[in-house]
Amino acid sequence: MRNKKIWFFGLYADPPVLLRVILALLPFVLLAVLYLAASNIRHAENPHDKLLPTVSKIVKAIENTGFKKNKRTGTYLLWHDTLASLKRLIIGIMSSAVIGFVLGLNMGLLPGINNLLMAFITFIANIPPLAILPILFISFGVDELGKVMLIFLGTFPLITRDIYLAVKKIPEENIVKALTLGASQTAVIYRVVYPQVIPRLIETVRLSLGSAWLFLIAAEAIASQSGLGYRIFLVRRYLSMDIIIVYVCWITFLAFLADFMLRKLISYKFPWYNLQRSN
Repeated sequence: MRNKKIWFFGLYADPPVLLRVILALLPFVLLAVLYLAASNIRHAENPHDKLLPTVSKIVKAIENTGFKKNKRTGTYLLWHDTLASLKRLIIGIMSSAVIGFVLGLNMGLLPGINNLLMAFITFIANIPPLAILPILFISFGVDELGKVMLIFLGTFPLITRDIYLAVKKIPEENIVKALTLGASQTAVIYRVVYPQVIPRLIETVRLSLGSAWLFLIAAEAIASQSGLGYRIFLVRRYLSMDIIIVYVCWITFLAFLADFMLRKLISYKFPWYNLQRSN
C-alpha cells in the first residue's frame, strides 16, 4: 500500500523519465485545451471576437509580423523589435553585472569599501525603479540611455549585494592561507576569490533577468519607437490580441532560452558549483 502511495502519479517520489516529461507537459496541454475551448465558444457566439483569437488568426499574426515586410517601415516587425529590445536588455544587464560584481567583490573583502557603499546601495535598492522612470527619462532622455539606466538601476543593487554575500561565505582560512604564502591583496581578490564567485554572478544575472524584462517592457511601453514592449502597447489600442499573444509568447520563449543557457553554462563551466549548493 505504501509503495502504491509513493508511486501515485509520480508525485511522492522521483518519477521515471517518461513520467517526468508527461508531468512537465501536462499544465501546458491543459492551458492550451482551455484556451481553445474558450476561443471556440466565443467565436461561435461572435465570429468577429477579438478577445480570444483562433489558432488560424494567431498563425496569421506570426506570418504578418515575422515573415512579411511591413509596408510602412520596410522591416520584419517581430525581428526588428526583438533586436531593439535585446540590445537594451543586454547592455543594461551586462552593465549591472560588471559594476555589481566589482563592487560586491571588493565590499566583501575590504571593510572600508563596505562601510562606504553598503548604506548607499541599500538605499538605491529600496527605490522602486518604475517610480523614478519619469526622472530617468528627463535626466537621460527618452532614447536608449534612459531605458538602459532603468534596467541598470533595477538590477545592479541586487547583483552587488548578492556577490557581497557570496564573498562573505568564502571560508576565511582560504584567504589567510593565500596571504601567508605571500599573495598580495590584489592577488587574493582576483586570483583566489574571483574564480569562486563567478558562477554565483552568472546565477544572480539569471535570477535578475525577470526583473530586467519587466523594466524593459515598461520603458518601451512609455517612450519608444521600437521594441517588443512598444509593439504590445501600440496594438492594444486596436484590440489586436492575436499580435499581443504572439509577442508575449515570444518574450516568454526568449526569457526561457536565456535562463536555460545560463543554467547550462554554470553546469558546463562550473560543475562543482551545483554540487556545492546541494551539500
